[in-house]
Amino acid sequence: MKRVAALLILLTLLAGCGSASRSQDPAYAGKGSVPLPENVQDPAEVPSAAPAPTCTPRASLRPPASMPAPGKMPSGSTMAKIAARGRLIVGVDQNAYLFGFRDPATGDLAGFEIEMARAVAKAIFGDPEKVQFLAITTADRIPVIQDGRADLVIRTMTMNCERWQQISFSTEYLASRQRLLVRRGSGIKEFADLADRKVCATRGSTSIRTIAAQPAKPVPVATDSTLDCLVMLQQGQVDAVSTIDVLLAGLAAQDPTTEVVGTPVSDEPSGIGINKDSADLVRFVNGVLEQIRADGTWAASYRRWLSSALGPVPAPPQPVYRD
Repeated sequence: MKRVAALLILLTLLAGCGSASRSQDPAYAGKGSVPLPENVQDPAEVPSAAPAPTCTPRASLRPPASMPAPGKMPSGSTMAKIAARGRLIVGVDQNAYLFGFRDPATGDLAGFEIEMARAVAKAIFGDPEKVQFLAITTADRIPVIQDGRADLVIRTMTMNCERWQQISFSTEYLASRQRLLVRRGSGIKEFADLADRKVCATRGSTSIRTIAAQPAKPVPVATDSTLDCLVMLQQGQVDAVSTIDVLLAGLAAQDPTTEVVGTPVSDEPSGIGINKDSADLVRFVNGVLEQIRADGTWAASYRRWLSSALGPVPAPPQPVYRD
């Protein structure tokens, strides 16, 4: 893990094009001498929240009374169709260090959320390797579920009432809050310090709306990936990055010149995204989550991937059911 972290720090700093020292100079950053990542929105388009009925965002469908054995999925079920295909298709991030990222030593996807996907594949097939990973952006998460390109999306997706109208979710698998990532020594401690200053988050995330809603009126900037936000922070093109604290901790682990600060400004429970027409798959996935909470798999994965950045292993989020 130390070798991987060192390589990622090097790659990230190289992505900054060697501009760290010059990016401290406002005149340099203001001249646009440093190229922006692709598809940046500055300022970001802030989507209005669609009307949604009141719900309990964490509440999902109860798992079956008994889980089918791997390789013996119920006839006609969504899981049986996946088994017949021969692989589970999961939408993931490939740029979120510690969660879903390309291990530079092997070229393979690795991380906490990658292991969650493998746990579901193992429950269906008896083989954790029978999973096809689909690298997607934040904005892709709901569309790939709705159009059937992915069976699941495991990409730190916040469960909220608006999204529950579009897709279904598992129970919560990771608790988080929205905070800030800034340069050490910047003097920025809270959103109140960011009036009229640029704050980066990914397009299609709840983070963009939260940034725009802050009383200090920061300027939201949108990118395709959180890693692009880190590069823009390194190059002096934004003043802060704001998303869930667990992802910010991963960014700070890649660049020790940054730090996570600020009072949390939102509650962001992460759930596995699943098609609304696949209630049986929702229940099955919740059964898998029950198993990995109980047998220590969740805790072991958290310890392997997240403890170095987030501290001691907490108790896993307790499931909430609505039936």
